[in-house]
Amino acid sequence: MRFLLIVFLISIIAEAKDFKGAEFRTKNTFRYGRFEVSMKSANREGVLSSFFTYYDNLSGINEWNEIDIEILGRYSKDIQFNTITPGQTNHASHFPLKFSPHTDYHTYAFEWTPAYVAWFVDGVEVYRQTGSHIQTLTKPQKIMMNIWNPTYPNWVGVFNPDVLPAFAYYDWVAYYAWTPGTGNYGTDNNFTFSWRDDFDFWNTSRWDKGTHTWDGNGCDFIVENAVIQNSKLILCLTNDVNIGFTDVKQPQLLAARVLDGKVVCYFSEEMDSVTAVNKANYNIVGATVTGAKLLYDSKSVELTVSGWDFVTAKNLLVLNIKDRVGNTMIPRALNITLQNPVSFPLKINCAGSAALGYFADQEWGINKDYGYFDGATALYSSGIQINGTDEDEIFRSERYNQAMYRIVLPAGIYRVKLMFAENYFNQAGQRIFDVFVQQEKVIQDLDVFAQAGGMQTALIKEVNNVSVTDGFLEISFGAKINSPMINGIQVELISTGVNDESPVTPDDFRLMQNYPNPFNGQTKVSFTVNKPGEYRLLLHNLLGEKVLEKNFGLLNEGSYSVNLDMSEIGNSQPGSGIYFYSLSNGQINETRKLMLLN
Repeated sequence: MRFLLIVFLISIIAEAKDFKGAEFRTKNTFRYGRFEVSMKSANREGVLSSFFTYYDNLSGINEWNEIDIEILGRYSKDIQFNTITPGQTNHASHFPLKFSPHTDYHTYAFEWTPAYVAWFVDGVEVYRQTGSHIQTLTKPQKIMMNIWNPTYPNWVGVFNPDVLPAFAYYDWVAYYAWTPGTGNYGTDNNFTFSWRDDFDFWNTSRWDKGTHTWDGNGCDFIVENAVIQNSKLILCLTNDVNIGFTDVKQPQLLAARVLDGKVVCYFSEEMDSVTAVNKANYNIVGATVTGAKLLYDSKSVELTVSGWDFVTAKNLLVLNIKDRVGNTMIPRALNITLQNPVSFPLKINCAGSAALGYFADQEWGINKDYGYFDGATALYSSGIQINGTDEDEIFRSERYNQAMYRIVLPAGIYRVKLMFAENYFNQAGQRIFDVFVQQEKVIQDLDVFAQAGGMQTALIKEVNNVSVTDGFLEISFGAKINSPMINGIQVELISTGVNDESPVTPDDFRLMQNYPNPFNGQTKVSFTVNKPGEYRLLLHNLLGEKVLEKNFGLLNEGSYSVNLDMSEIGNSQPGSGIYFYSLSNGQINETRKLMLLN
């Protein structure tokens, strides 16, 4: 995608740029069909890996046609989908993934028809666009893949040349023609296989290599950086000296910070799994490093440390660490960023300044305790009165078109309150979006105007029993119609520590984990009563909405079990996902998590 570009035509720039990227594109064009790729993206902030179609015979922006899958290295678990229609109008939306797209190959696809564009992750449809703008996608488009460093840090993050080289890997690409009524693949079997390329060689009758750039692109595309090797297409982003699929640069330690009683080290690239976990390679003066663990992204190392209160300032010295190809880092010492103590409720004034006990908004950074990713600020008149709240000031500023908020929190169970007020659109149906917490969809098709009952009216959505285990709470947004928005965030601590297998239990009774779990239809819940009383079992969804209640009345001491049957809910039977069941005696609640599969 050419996101927020200043000019609309791809052009060859006379003055060469400092960085070199790559683009691979078909010679032929395609109109409608299903487009699939198996790829592993580049895990670098400020870098974008893509798979898309594009009409490259433009005579003006009023002919723009493009359909995108874009993976930004700044996000650990996120993918962006977009259509760009005449007038260079973007219809972008983010979707949080339950895996890192940078660490393994996954299959991504989109179906393009006259009526819709739908995107798929590992064969499952996750997002769809319909409407009049889809009907303007009529131009024949080429299939393209590229890697580049956009010059828009609000969108892709801050690019640091020290993270180069960066590589995006493509295992195969396939195209299925749109054959409604006669196909055997895809949605409603409306697609028919046409071809697949496994990149065993450069098929010059099918593919070209790009040699161009444009305003907003921080690199030139060169043929040397599109490499086919070991049945993979490898697109490379490099400096202007060490081009191609090669890595001669030493890894670098970028930062280190305290997270929930441990120290996490962030490196510029994927590390060697032997030297990275050698605790002798990490030294903290006045403390002892007792262990080192390479985290899932292979770029971060978690250190366990003894003899330190995590309050006194400390320096970290790292040496002898190698990357995956054997380059050894230059020893580096830096200050460890301390974790600020959190007072609850934690309140953030999204897009606003500090007020009414709320923290001022800020952009996320590796050494920040909270912040937004992407988006813009809207500030409304101080004279606007917001209905349904006495915190008008918070609801008068909003961040819109944001992709995510990240908040550093200790391990625990939390209640998250999301604050909204529609101050721009004056009717329902003009702004609709989804909200995800910890990659789980907790609000679908949110229309703030409709649910609040009009403009300038406060709407608070409460999400209960949010588990934080890795130090981060992530709140993500997916656009449906126009851009998502939010005014404020509140986080309340419910309990410290997260342990599904053996939680802290009350003396009055003990609730067991349901079996089977996950389950379809029915599952058994067992519990032990140590103190007689009136007991009831409740089932809630991620929003805290009650979907089932069983009142047992007076129970004496003893062991009990009950079948939890989803058919009892009737027409409002919940969909697949995570739910929470609680046992209560009116004074004490104990809650556990279950997974429903329909």
